[in-house]
Amino acid sequence: MRLSYWLDRVVIMHLHFDPVGGAAGDMFIAALLAAFPEHRDGLFAAIRAAGVPHAVGLRVFEHTDAAMTGLRFDVVETPAAVGAQPAPAYRRVGTATQPNVLHSHQPHAHAAVHDHAHDHAHDHGHTHGNESRHWSDIRAQLASSALPPAVLKHALAIFELIAQVEAKIHAVTPGAVAFHEVGAWDSIADVVGAAYLIDAVGARSYSCAPLPLGSGRVRTAHGLLPVPAPATAALLTGLVTFDDGRDGERVTPTGAAILRYLNPATGTGTAPRRLTRTGTGFGMKRFEGISNVLRVLVFEDAEQTGMTDQVAHIEFEVDDQTPEDLAVGLERLRAYASVLDVTQSPVFGKKGRIAARVQVLAQAHALSEVVRACFSETTTIGLRHQLVQRTTLARHSSNVQVGGRAVAVKVVERPAGQTAKAEMDALADAGDHAQRQQTREDAAIKALKPRY
Repeated sequence: MRLSYWLDRVVIMHLHFDPVGGAAGDMFIAALLAAFPEHRDGLFAAIRAAGVPHAVGLRVFEHTDAAMTGLRFDVVETPAAVGAQPAPAYRRVGTATQPNVLHSHQPHAHAAVHDHAHDHAHDHGHTHGNESRHWSDIRAQLASSALPPAVLKHALAIFELIAQVEAKIHAVTPGAVAFHEVGAWDSIADVVGAAYLIDAVGARSYSCAPLPLGSGRVRTAHGLLPVPAPATAALLTGLVTFDDGRDGERVTPTGAAILRYLNPATGTGTAPRRLTRTGTGFGMKRFEGISNVLRVLVFEDAEQTGMTDQVAHIEFEVDDQTPEDLAVGLERLRAYASVLDVTQSPVFGKKGRIAARVQVLAQAHALSEVVRACFSETTTIGLRHQLVQRTTLARHSSNVQVGGRAVAVKVVERPAGQTAKAEMDALADAGDHAQRQQTREDAAIKALKPRY
């Protein structure tokens, strides 16, 4: 399901995750597939397009623990999969034909096997060998695959989060990070599958209930590590957690990386929403007295004008930086891909000094990055930030011909109908004020003229 931009009923989708038992890559995929079964075939095609060999079996099947019912997603590596070459890349993602894809509605044979040497990394239930791969190799494989650009972007960003924290822990460069647990085919399938579903579902905002920390020790390729493992703990930084008193690994590195990438809010918010779908994804582990599931609740905001999403709002004052240098710094801030807008206004500060108040809007998931950039590009030594809701109108660009020149026009969908305005950059050499105004009016009329 994609976003609808109809003026009379704009549908905005919000996903809320409830980590009852915890969070892992396979649980994330299973929960979303339970809520959006129409994306199952596309998921399998995307994983194959990423180069996961056909010797690696993919399964989605119904599962119950007598308390709850949902789906399981499993990646089964046969002996032939160890050292196998990537599968030929599919050029069309979303087809129904899937070689070597296993569909089952019965619990599979490994349902009780959950205590082996890679308990930390199999994301609550996959089975794999002791394969180790470097991040630079995985990145090159994905970059040369047939994955659609948006899916590739999500997948690389999730893997990059893991590589960054592992590099810091082991004091190496991110490209040199050797993924012992996360390098196996099953976790590549988890990351790519999650990336595909993030793109296919197209939610505009996310939230997550507090995540259970777990406790005890977990066996990894580096030996016994405390729970949560160092990489998981680093990825969980900034997310809300709690201790429910149960031992064991509750959130895996891949699960933590996916949630960190989505940067979910803590609560579902106070705006009225309609609950439209739910999905329950099981992990392999069993915990006493609680279902090992990740549940997703799908909400829609209907009958509202515009699209609502979450952005980061950063604000600070500067009174000790020259206007010339501040202008350069703010222009550099605007150049960041995650920065949406930068404005400044004059204010009176302490001792009657005239200062510049700077306001920055950025993508919510990039808050930390943009805060660092603000400190780097300006002389401020403190700032304020918060996540806020933003509502924007749907718009698109249209190119029209006026007087033999191409003019870019922004067309906006407003409640009362479309409006259009020519971009000033396209009018800079269109003559004097009267000529520019006439060109602007002619371009707007052409952009709004119905085409049959």
